[in-house]
Amino acid sequence: MNLLKAMQLFVSIVDKGSLTAAAEASDLTPTMVGNHLRMLEEHLGMKLLNRTTRQQHLTQFGIGYYQRCVEILGLVADAETLASAARAEPQGRLRISVPHAFGLDRLMPALRDYLQRYPKVDLDVIFSDRLVDLLEDGFEAAIRIGDLPDAEVIAQPLQPHALTLCAAPDYLQRRGHPAHPRDLAAHDCLTYLYAARGAASDSRALWRLRGADGEHVLNVDSRVQLNNGPALREAALAGMGIALLPAVVVAHDIATGRLLELFADYQLPQRALHLLYLPDRRGSPKLRSFVEFMVQRFGRV
Repeated sequence: MNLLKAMQLFVSIVDKGSLTAAAEASDLTPTMVGNHLRMLEEHLGMKLLNRTTRQQHLTQFGIGYYQRCVEILGLVADAETLASAARAEPQGRLRISVPHAFGLDRLMPALRDYLQRYPKVDLDVIFSDRLVDLLEDGFEAAIRIGDLPDAEVIAQPLQPHALTLCAAPDYLQRRGHPAHPRDLAAHDCLTYLYAARGAASDSRALWRLRGADGEHVLNVDSRVQLNNGPALREAALAGMGIALLPAVVVAHDIATGRLLELFADYQLPQRALHLLYLPDRRGSPKLRSFVEFMVQRFGRV
């Protein structure tokens, strides 16, 4: 027996005044409606209606049960309305993980537009360069630079992360300006320390520069490694060495002369950028709104 359906028909019988009128309103036969009422009374072990061929009366128990059924069916209708509204309009709290470099310099200026567009969505933005596990760490989406994890996630490609090789004027005055990529071997180089290159004995990074004279693959032996993009920028600004940094991060520094771009005639590598989310969360309106916004703002041209 469908208990909710039986409650609905019982309320209809009372409201319409007869079993026949309830049958017409519900597009069922009077026999079917009568069967539902009988099964409901058997389920409850109590009589709900006293019926004759001409009239019906609620029992004392039926009066109280009718009132409760009206309340329950009203709550069910409210819940359905709430669910429909949630499907139609993005709302609720969205928890996302972003790397420092992209989050500070590209995402944060854009989030104002997102929040204005979707006023019922709240955001938890967690800055971390660690490769988070969306399910275990409780994130609905994550933005990642570089290689993708070996996991069953949807990876939406975004515009690649362009890189710039740069150093502070003070450093270049002290150590000289490298004229060719091979000159970098004689310089202090600052590199980003990825989780996969975390052993203390492994301090090398690969820098690739492509120019008119071909491609140069440099196995850079770093004196200083940092696992934080903003910290790497600060180290370069402090004159500690030459750094390979996201172009968007150092654009203002280069424009104001705080950092000088090196090898502008060479093509530097780009790092892949993806928006990750779990397949079973695609139906969430708030997540879908964020994915669509990110693709519109940062998607590949």
